[in-house]
Amino acid sequence: MNYWLVKSEPGEYSYQDLENDKDIVWDGIRNYQARNYLKEMKVGDQVLYYHSGKDKAIVGLAEVSEEAFPDKNDKENKGWVAVRLAAKKAFDQSLNLEQIKNDPKLTELPLLKQSRLSVMPIEKSAFDHIIKSIS
Repeated sequence: MNYWLVKSEPGEYSYQDLENDKDIVWDGIRNYQARNYLKEMKVGDQVLYYHSGKDKAIVGLAEVSEEAFPDKNDKENKGWVAVRLAAKKAFDQSLNLEQIKNDPKLTELPLLKQSRLSVMPIEKSAFDHIIKSIS
């Protein structure tokens, strides 16, 4: 099993929207590194859901429910892919960016090094620490 973090502007598509919809096709990714990460996702992988923009916080947990398939919005056939994510749990409390930055166990989190990337892998130890911190 692998662990991931995905980012979305809450005004565009919030974790609450994902809970309401139950699952979603995670498409529209137009960054080559993020696309490659989408291709690595497997059914059952755990995904931290991060609200970017004003909120800047990890707010929920999702799961990969369908592995990479062609993004239907790829009109130029450039090999863009999508995955399907299912809502698992909204966290009672969020873990904001300042808390992440100030946590010595999270200094290697890709979120801090590649802040513009919308899909990124998370080490199991960091994932477990985040879950423990907000549970």
